Amino acid sequence: MTAQEAQWLNQIIATEELHVLFQPIVDANQQAIYGYEALIRGPKTSPLHSPLRLFDVATQAGLLVELDLLCRRLAIRRFAELELPGLLFLNVMPLTIVERDFREGLTLSFIQESGLPAERVVIELTEHVPIHDYDLMRQAVAHYRDMGFQVALDDLGAGHSSLRHWSELRPDFVKLDRHFISGIDQEPAKREFLRSILDVARSLDCQLIAEGVETAAEHLCLWELDRGLALLQGFYFARPSLHPPLQLHMLLPATTQLKSPAGRTAHSILRPISAITPACSVPELAERFREVTNLRCVAVVEDGVPIAVVRRNAFLTLFTNPYSHALYAKRRVLEIADPKMLVAEADLSLEALSQQLTDSRDIEQEDFVIVDSHGRYLGMGTIVDLLREITAIQVRQARHANPLTGLPGNILINETLVTYLDQREGFAAAYVDLDNFKAFNDAYGYARGDHVIISLSRLLQAQVESAGGFIGHIGGDDFMMLLPLEQWESVCQQILHSFGVMAPGFYENADRKQGGIHIENRQGAVTFIPFVSVSIAVKPVTDTASCKALDIAAQLSELKHQAKKIAGNSLFVERRGCCVEPAGNKRH
Repeated sequence: MTAQEAQWLNQIIATEELHVLFQPIVDANQQAIYGYEALIRGPKTSPLHSPLRLFDVATQAGLLVELDLLCRRLAIRRFAELELPGLLFLNVMPLTIVERDFREGLTLSFIQESGLPAERVVIELTEHVPIHDYDLMRQAVAHYRDMGFQVALDDLGAGHSSLRHWSELRPDFVKLDRHFISGIDQEPAKREFLRSILDVARSLDCQLIAEGVETAAEHLCLWELDRGLALLQGFYFARPSLHPPLQLHMLLPATTQLKSPAGRTAHSILRPISAITPACSVPELAERFREVTNLRCVAVVEDGVPIAVVRRNAFLTLFTNPYSHALYAKRRVLEIADPKMLVAEADLSLEALSQQLTDSRDIEQEDFVIVDSHGRYLGMGTIVDLLREITAIQVRQARHANPLTGLPGNILINETLVTYLDQREGFAAAYVDLDNFKAFNDAYGYARGDHVIISLSRLLQAQVESAGGFIGHIGGDDFMMLLPLEQWESVCQQILHSFGVMAPGFYENADRKQGGIHIENRQGAVTFIPFVSVSIAVKPVTDTASCKALDIAAQLSELKHQAKKIAGNSLFVERRGCCVEPAGNKRH
């Protein structure tokens, strides 16, 4: 610890100059945010910006307890201010518990000041020094539980005697150290370790949280490993942020949620309701509301741009006493209009509009204003019309979805391909197919074969959705992807790599050791068939004006046959004669 660091630490504690970030913990089964871990950063301009250095210096200076309590108070206050949903996972030093908080009830006083119920706070025990007095710690943990808090053990498998902590303290949650999640899709030993930990967690009625999920492959591996491992945290979902998301903005493989077809936008629910000017008088608007009984909301527009709205119910409450008419007879509507309104561009997708409505706060959502790309007023929309449109789309999509994977089927694939072409933006169309799948199906049966197809579909979903593309299921073991031009290659390479790691797990031990299966062909001869693999045929589409959807589908079908001639996981790209073969997966 330097003199400068000591000076910074004293200043930080005195001025409370700390930043509280929150990282979501997601529930993959519920497709939702389960809670947030509060994380602390020092001032960016200081040598103590890093939390590791900040707490190390505090330990050396004998100020760890003071710093920990300050962090806890600021995190609780900020969580309440942001009105974040779910649970707050609050990092707490065991040393602080036994030295002060257990005696003085400081955490309880912090949440009482913020108005946060104790049931929404999880005390996450974080080690910087080992626990020596387990009797006292057990008393402290019991004390927290009596007050309504839950308890979590952080970084299982790292630090000091964390396995003993689990045994002694019996926490409600255990967070598995990121070391055991990093690269789990490529390391069988980590998967075996996690299976054992999950068994222990179930026997102790404890929920396991996997920390450090950073890639789609890691997430997919966890999903394949055990559906019961639902609570996940890591950069793959969201990084720590001063203003974290309130909703999960990505699809997780645990379930399938179909998107509405591209092109279904706010314009499809627009109602061309005439606006009023700021100079309009209150009596004029009152007369209009009386004449048009189903008029719910009117926009106030100045120079073509909406500046406020007047809602029917709020407007009529102004006239609830005998003096109202005299009071408002000479006033203009702008004086009583509400400037808080939701404004949506006409080309905003229905999904994005729905999310915007969900995220908006302190704004009445029943009616919203629709504008063009320049912000000029077009008309009004209602949440009822939005829900009706989304429901109709979902019903239609469910009718045309593949029954095995839930992904869009051929009709929706063709419609989406047409929409991509109409948007006049380049994209890459890709055909995905399994090799050696029939032999696997014959050897292991249709149930095991369906498992392979579902696993591939989830892998494709995780990669394609993260790139903002489209994935459809043509049928059997054939899929179609539509990807951004700048991302298609990295997405395809990740799919090939991840499936190569997954494939051996579909086989029994004996077949896995020999790299495939021996199967009798129609002539009665025994043939060796290697592991199932993936072939991807890609056609980059840059000239969308001259292409047709059916032509692209036909060309991809031909390219698929070229891809399947290459052994193993392979990528075949229409390059007009250009042939490239990078290291790793085969590519032509």
